[in-house]
Amino acid sequence: MEIFYFVVFGGLAAIVAGLELSKSNKDRINTSSAFNSFKNNYLLVYSLMMAGDWLQGPYVYYLYSTYGFGKGEIGQLFIAGFGSSMLFGTIVGSLADKQGRKRASITYCITYILSCITKHSPQYKVLMVGRVLGGIATSLLFSAFESWLVAEHNKRGFEQQWLSVTFSKAIFLGNGLVAIIAGLFGNYLVDSLSLGPVAPFDAAACFLAIGMAVIISSWSENYGDPSENKDLLTQFKNAASAIASDEKIALLGAIQSLFEGSMYTFVFLWTPALSPNEEDIPHGFIFATFMLASMLGSSIASRLLAHSSPKVESYMQIVFVISSAALMLPVVTSFLVAPSGVKGGSISFSGCIQLMGFCTFEACVGIFWPSIMKMRSQYIPEEARSTIMNFFRIPLNIFVCLVLYNVDAFPMTVMFGMCSVFLFVASILQRRLMNVAEIHKSRSQEWSAEKEMTSEADPLNP
Repeated sequence: MEIFYFVVFGGLAAIVAGLELSKSNKDRINTSSAFNSFKNNYLLVYSLMMAGDWLQGPYVYYLYSTYGFGKGEIGQLFIAGFGSSMLFGTIVGSLADKQGRKRASITYCITYILSCITKHSPQYKVLMVGRVLGGIATSLLFSAFESWLVAEHNKRGFEQQWLSVTFSKAIFLGNGLVAIIAGLFGNYLVDSLSLGPVAPFDAAACFLAIGMAVIISSWSENYGDPSENKDLLTQFKNAASAIASDEKIALLGAIQSLFEGSMYTFVFLWTPALSPNEEDIPHGFIFATFMLASMLGSSIASRLLAHSSPKVESYMQIVFVISSAALMLPVVTSFLVAPSGVKGGSISFSGCIQLMGFCTFEACVGIFWPSIMKMRSQYIPEEARSTIMNFFRIPLNIFVCLVLYNVDAFPMTVMFGMCSVFLFVASILQRRLMNVAEIHKSRSQEWSAEKEMTSEADPLNP
């Protein structure tokens, strides 16, 4: 393996280690032992769930290509996953709120295990079923677990600020350390042991089964809307009404859709972007490098969230601008660096530049996750949390499906350019969210002050 990959990986590892070791008490939040026990249980489950997800990530595209499918057919398989997440996501989110978040988390494990099993078949229809199951599982992963955590956190009476500790740790471990280990482990299974690209999916199923056992044995059930009479349609209407009536929720949903849409498009594009002439690249090792960059971002986020200033709404504007610039690099290099016409071989010079940009983008992803979780905990009402979170995923999935459907119609630079534009728009919307939140806060303070003055002026008037 080329020294370049080790230099990038080692440099990122040194920065992450330096950030973590240099943390002072000012960068940490003091918590109770009861909370630490609760947090560690959730982190164990979340890490196992993410291990099951991350083991599959680097090898989905590669597995389909080894079965003989072209970029267009692979794009259709990806569309099936995002399409099923769009169609069924809101339904499973509402069921999670009504039937219980613990049940929804167990359903995630079962659905994703079945999706892993389908990867053993080279038949297109079977793989399509697997993508549909994977799309449903993804909707549950990004709604049920967070909804369970927030509800259980509040039910146990822990301080609201402590949520940011769990969020940042979850991303640091689940989207960072676990993802790195998963990437290296997958690389070991496929390349060192020569077990083939389906081996990581079998390993993922094992981790999901272990996580499901922990959930069954240690989690209590919690719900969203306590009403027994509200059907799914009523829940949809209430969630849509909450989004339409509160600009903060609508802005948050738009920001999330723009960023995650760009992120999932990047997941599909990074492999062909780094190997346009079928260069031999270590998929698992590069994936682990990306996750180390994400780990760097989550380490930065944990410091930012531990302080009251700067506010999350403020620094995320900068993060979106940086991520926009990072995904513009493939467009820039296509004009400034002459493309190589040699088939195969090692990664090109433009590929090296793009890899650095992709690592920067992944660092922004690491900051994004705990920060968006923090904002969701502040702005989204508890009674329809899973439903609203999956409503956010509808425009996201439409965007990704449109991009993947036209993957052969547009050059890769055009798709990266679109992602860059969307991320810049997200920074503008983030600024608007900050302004709206400040106006709402000042009005609330004025209303409280007026109410207090009224009660002091007329103490007999309740």
